[in-house]
Amino acid sequence: MEPTRLNFPTIVAKTVVVHTVTYFVVGVLAFTLLDYTTRFAAPLVNSLMRPFDDPLVRLGPLFQPLRGLLFGVVFYLLRDVLFAKSAGWLTTWVVLAFVGIFSTFGPASGSIEGMVYTKLPISGQLVGLIEILAQSLLLSVVTFFWVTRPKKRWVSWVLVGSFVLIVLLTTMGLLMGGNA
Repeated sequence: MEPTRLNFPTIVAKTVVVHTVTYFVVGVLAFTLLDYTTRFAAPLVNSLMRPFDDPLVRLGPLFQPLRGLLFGVVFYLLRDVLFAKSAGWLTTWVVLAFVGIFSTFGPASGSIEGMVYTKLPISGQLVGLIEILAQSLLLSVVTFFWVTRPKKRWVSWVLVGSFVLIVLLTTMGLLMGGNA
């Protein structure tokens, strides 16, 4: 693999874009298909989670580039393992799932700590895992594909265009006071 494809700015920028896009797309699908409106109205979850019309929740997509930056730094540090082999996407996903989802240091929903130490129903935590595992899988596959195939210009156009659209629409929705 050409060293220029594995440089810090390339890996971080692509990870920022892919994370933001996959976060938004999977989040919208999960909200719709997993009936988050009903799930988040449950008393225990309602006391833990902000409502969907909360300004911070509506700002959520605008925080994702920061999270993508953090992922990108880690992907860059592990670039020789993650992007050098044909199954690098699988290695990326396993690292994200095992370290970032199941084995978090805090009691996050869906993690081992969350299932042990929180009062959230395990069934609800498992439903949330569908979204989290799907988004981390997409992040892994799409980032791997884009980093290892830089000559596929259509990928850049679709992803960067989607990223810009997500940021613009989120910003416009906030400025206009509409519901997210």
